[in-house]
Amino acid sequence: MKFLCIRIMVIATVLSFSGPVAWAQQMFVKEMMKITMRTGPGNDRKILALVNTGQAVDVVEAGDEWSLVRLGDGKEGYVLTRFLTEEEPSSISLEKLTHQYTTLAAKHKALAEENTRLKETVQRLTTEVQTGTKALKDLQKDYEKLKSGAAEYLELKAKHQQTATHLADQTKRANQLETEFTELVRNRNIKWFLSGAGVLILGFIVGYSSKRQRRRSSLL
Repeated sequence: MKFLCIRIMVIATVLSFSGPVAWAQQMFVKEMMKITMRTGPGNDRKILALVNTGQAVDVVEAGDEWSLVRLGDGKEGYVLTRFLTEEEPSSISLEKLTHQYTTLAAKHKALAEENTRLKETVQRLTTEVQTGTKALKDLQKDYEKLKSGAAEYLELKAKHQQTATHLADQTKRANQLETEFTELVRNRNIKWFLSGAGVLILGFIVGYSSKRQRRRSSLL
């Protein structure tokens, strides 16, 4: 099974010592390996560096047996072509996927906390609205009774208007929070994505372990 994450060839222009422009293709050292980079195309040439599994190299000049490559620090040398691959190693793919999973898990936790906070706020405002509604009804009854009294009527009217305005503001806020709460509930499908990502990571781990065991067996 090929890995889902395949690095597309990265094209870069570099100047060689003689002057012409060379096109470099990025490849990777195959898994479970550490290969030598030499000064020339032969095992008798001097070793310049050891290249580890998953390390990206730019292929300056590809050959059937030996290829001229460039490391990230600019050092150039020859490595055996059969140890290079265009596929991104599973260990790197797994690391990327694990990072994505961790990010999504943190996002899910934050959403869950926000969901709880909004739910508590909605419940509190609902209670306040109910209390305010009852108080408004009581004031309306008093208002009708004291309507004939000038001083008492004006005072009660002002209190009635103040309570009505406060209730309207609370009702508006409660409606806004109810809308935010509904939107937050819709985002819960992120948990399904996290579950899928977890299964995919497990698959990568199992595949990676199986591939390493096969390589160890082949080395024996």
